[in-house]
Amino acid sequence: MPHLKVQMAGISMDSPLVLASGVLGVTASSMRRVVDHGAGAVTTKSCSIHPRKGHPGPCIIPYEHGMINAVGLSNPGVDAVVNEIRTYRDECQAPIFASVFAGSVEEFGKVTRRIAAGNPDLIEVNVSCPNVQSEFGAPFGASFEDTAAITRIVKKNAGKIPVAMKLTVHCPSIGKMAKVCEDNGADVITAINTVGPGMLIDVGVKRPILSNKMGGVSGAGIFPVALKAVWEIHRNCNLPILATGGVSNGNEAAQMILAGAHAVAIGSAVYNRGVEVFQRVNEELLEVLELHEMERLDDLRGGAHE
Repeated sequence: MPHLKVQMAGISMDSPLVLASGVLGVTASSMRRVVDHGAGAVTTKSCSIHPRKGHPGPCIIPYEHGMINAVGLSNPGVDAVVNEIRTYRDECQAPIFASVFAGSVEEFGKVTRRIAAGNPDLIEVNVSCPNVQSEFGAPFGASFEDTAAITRIVKKNAGKIPVAMKLTVHCPSIGKMAKVCEDNGADVITAINTVGPGMLIDVGVKRPILSNKMGGVSGAGIFPVALKAVWEIHRNCNLPILATGGVSNGNEAAQMILAGAHAVAIGSAVYNRGVEVFQRVNEELLEVLELHEMERLDDLRGGAHE
């Protein structure tokens, strides 16, 4: 009988589907609701050492091919997130991943040490945020040197908790960047983050719609970009991959696994298909296994490379 149980970096999940870092990962109750609808694990919204207000609305806009957002990394700060993780752990058995970001390499170490106090199952490190020490505010993930340094300092401060480096396609080579992370101690690669930035304009008032004018693009439109990134990472490093970017159905989740992913994160699709999307994608994945007469997703993983 086919099943969807998977393991990633020693973490057991009843489903390969993970709630991607975003607006549903703010409270323990919202994350528990996602698990109740079929997610195998959840990821908190990215947090920093201190609370951030973020950008004023409108900051999230759906459009025909996905979503564009300029939330501005708003969050209540790491200590508040630690409290939500502890509350979640009291109420739910499914794994919880904690997403962190920072404005300098040293700050990544500090926020990692603080979030580790909540004992999440995995710490996901968002290196797509801008480096405040960079002359042009370039993202850390665009630099091999910065990404290597962040990986090392996060691993040093994470204790025994596995670390996932969340990479961006806005770098010289995401495959080579994944290998840099592997060589410096990472346990998992998350790929990808939003792409862009992009922009939408209100023709009626002749002005950009987002208050920040531009923002990250996610959803269905970026799926082929994310899929190719997962393919490239699998060919360049041996770490498990948490694939994210535009997945909204079982066929797309299966494509990510065929490209090499161990697990698949879903975020923007919740807007279009509701929180029930996790259960629906689980059912659609089981249909794929039955079609190929396979019992487990391990038999499907990486199959597109053979």
